[in-house]
Amino acid sequence: MSFRDLRNFTEMMRALGYPRLISMENFRTPNFTLVAEILIWLVKRYEPQMDIPTDVDTESDRIFFIKAVAQFMATKAHIKVNTKRLYQADGYAVKEMLKITSVLYSAMKTKQMALGDLIEEDNSKFKFDLSSRVSDLKAARQLASEVTCKGASLYDLLGKEVELREMRTAAIARPLEINETEKALRAAIKEVLQSVEETKDMLSNVVSDETSLDAKIEKKKLELERNRKRLQTLQSVRPAFMDEYEKIEEDLQKQYEIFVEKFRNLCFLESQLDEYHRLEQERFEEAENIMRMMQNVLREEEERDLTRSSLKDEDSDMDVPEDEGSDSDMEERRRARFIGNMQGGDSDETGDSEIDVDEDDEDDDDEGEEEEEGKDLEDNILEGPVSRGARPSKGGLRPPLLEESDNDF
Repeated sequence: MSFRDLRNFTEMMRALGYPRLISMENFRTPNFTLVAEILIWLVKRYEPQMDIPTDVDTESDRIFFIKAVAQFMATKAHIKVNTKRLYQADGYAVKEMLKITSVLYSAMKTKQMALGDLIEEDNSKFKFDLSSRVSDLKAARQLASEVTCKGASLYDLLGKEVELREMRTAAIARPLEINETEKALRAAIKEVLQSVEETKDMLSNVVSDETSLDAKIEKKKLELERNRKRLQTLQSVRPAFMDEYEKIEEDLQKQYEIFVEKFRNLCFLESQLDEYHRLEQERFEEAENIMRMMQNVLREEEERDLTRSSLKDEDSDMDVPEDEGSDSDMEERRRARFIGNMQGGDSDETGDSEIDVDEDDEDDDDEGEEEEEGKDLEDNILEGPVSRGARPSKGGLRPPLLEESDNDF
């Protein structure tokens, strides 16, 4: 007997729910009444309907009781106990009773673990994750389809059972012929021997194929090594026209730089030319506006002079000769008035010029000269601003990259 056995026994009995408190000091001396009580309780735990004699007063009763308990444990629980040690009712009896209690205790633990698993499953029902069961769902669908297929085939076979039953009973009832059986067995043996020979041939071919493959592998390895060496030699040798290629590449780089520079200069000059045309267009439009304003001013002055002359002619006497009212005189007066206005004279001077023109209207040469002078003044007025604006500027901008001569373009 050991202290550990006593401790384990007391703890297991307490865990199993034995109503009486067991101390380790109870088995220092023989205590048959306690042992008998524990054995009866353990038997009731195994089989509540089992009837075991409880009389242990006499020696024969005790022997009969121990034999009955040992027989029950051997038949029902498949536990072999030593009756002599149980009859001693001391620490050695504890070892025998520990066999029974350990089985009950392990069963109780298994039940508790099963209950715990059930509780976890119940809790996991509320935490069901469908994403983790996709593979199970696919497997279940496949199994369901297979079950339906198997069920359909089974239904068809069961429908043929009536015919097959007769054929089966006829085949079973027919006596076996030894000659046919022997012939079938010989055919089966022949097929097996033939398959064995084919397998041996395949194995021998595998050996030959293995040797041939090894030879091919060695050959490929040699070729690979040879090609590697050749590649190293080719990488170490400089190509034939590499120097010329490098020189041409340098020249190409220089030509590209020159091309880029000229292209930038060309773009700059095109932008300057566009700017020049824009300025010329603005000057031309400005000259046209000035000319239009001058024409409007002259037209207004002519209308004003015509109104004044008409008023003077109405107020003047009728002694004026008919030749003075001719169209040629009126045209000469208009031209003289126009010349006077362009020369910047006052209104009195214009009047004097008109009077002078009336006095000298008989001289045709003077009139021609005055007409030519008027035309020249008109041409100067019309062409003056445009010619001044059309004169190109000599001090134009030069692009920053025009360091070479312009003849390159």
